[in-house]
Amino acid sequence: MNCCLLLPLMLGIPLLWPCLKATENSQAKKVEQPVGSHLRMKRGWVWNQFFVPEEMNTTSHHIGRLRSDLDNGNNSFQYKLVGAGAGSTFVIDERTGDIYAIQKLDREERSLYTLRAQVIDITTGRAVEPESEFVIKVLDINDNEPKFLDEPYEASVPEMSPEGTLVMQVTASDADDSSSGNNARLLYSLLQGQPYFSVEPTTGVIRISSKMDRELQDEYWVIIQAKDMIGQPGALSGTTSVLIKLSDVNDNKPIFKESLYRLSVSESAPTGTSIGTIMAYDNDIGENAEMEYSIEEDDSQTFDIITNNETQEGIVILKKTVDFEHQNHYGIRAKVKNHHVDEQLMEYHTEASTTFIRIQVEDVDEPPLFHLPYYIFEVLEENPHGLFVGMVSATDPDNRKSPIRYSIARSKMFSIDDNGTITTANPLDREISAWYNLSITATEKYNIEQISSIPVYVQVLNINDHAPEFSQYYETYVCENAGSGEGLFF
Repeated sequence: MNCCLLLPLMLGIPLLWPCLKATENSQAKKVEQPVGSHLRMKRGWVWNQFFVPEEMNTTSHHIGRLRSDLDNGNNSFQYKLVGAGAGSTFVIDERTGDIYAIQKLDREERSLYTLRAQVIDITTGRAVEPESEFVIKVLDINDNEPKFLDEPYEASVPEMSPEGTLVMQVTASDADDSSSGNNARLLYSLLQGQPYFSVEPTTGVIRISSKMDRELQDEYWVIIQAKDMIGQPGALSGTTSVLIKLSDVNDNKPIFKESLYRLSVSESAPTGTSIGTIMAYDNDIGENAEMEYSIEEDDSQTFDIITNNETQEGIVILKKTVDFEHQNHYGIRAKVKNHHVDEQLMEYHTEASTTFIRIQVEDVDEPPLFHLPYYIFEVLEENPHGLFVGMVSATDPDNRKSPIRYSIARSKMFSIDDNGTITTANPLDREISAWYNLSITATEKYNIEQISSIPVYVQVLNINDHAPEFSQYYETYVCENAGSGEGLFF
């Protein structure tokens, strides 16, 4: 069999253009026309499309033969080859028309060559046939493995996504001829990533095959393999890695770290004072971990909780002042919840986490406390020294009940004893001063730095201790001979 027929059959290539034999029956043989006929002479070349496998290592590979049907085999014709590759890649036997490849060919670099052939009569030096083109096609062999495009691959998918969720698509490319058998037909498979992921064999689409929890593992390395020849024996393969990260969804509610917190507050602390912090933790991240604290139970309504949005701590603050002597401890219950919860995730947040906070009130040494905010006393003028004016009273509000000492600031008219009794130190004269404004100080005996002061107002009452007096001297005049009852003149 002619080599042009044999080679394609050996390679499994459909025989589209069978080579023509150089026989008298050739369809390309000249047809004699009657003298004077206006029909055009059929060309005399015997040739067809030629094939040569790529990557042939031989330095001289016979491709096929070109000949003219005018060639009677007496070696009077000379065949010439011109065009791209002539002389460097392909050569022709000038006597027989046999064509040879003298270089290894790579179909991925060039898949076909278009050449031109001439046949010259050696005796006349003239062309026997018109110059004609023919094609040498480079046949593909499976010499290229699949290669993945757009590496490296990285994808993100929400945790807890259902089975079948699309992750991404990876695509491999094979430089072999897609029209030549199965050399470039690819089949994708998963080498690493089961049981959480799967890949569609013909598309390279990666899907989720099992639910995943980001809090258990937040990223996965998946290895995808692409095989050509649809995975048949002898197929070439390529692999790629895909980093798949799980994005967070709010599937965890915040939970308190402690079931009981112990805090303390001084009874002297003003309202708004920060007492301490409580802390819940949330396995979610970002916006899904933002939380809000609040009071769930506080019968006294003495405390409140605000949220530190930066640290996600709950700050317990004093809403009303406390008094150790009145109540020295409190118990409140706090709760925590997320700020942002999607409706479809409410099942994870049905019951808020709570904690109990025990708050101890710390006693401080407070100054003496007077029983009244101020005192008003009355006393008659002109009474002797040591007259009782009134009594003030202050006590130590602390548990130790320190004795109290009293004093009057800058007064020469009154004095006070340790019982808070105020007496006159000098006689009082209402006509000199009707009111006295005193400042009484109470000092703890055990801590003289604890001092309180209170105003005391003393009114001096009038007594009848002055006879009437004319405001000036009067002289009177009377007329002589004035009768009884007549008025006098001043």
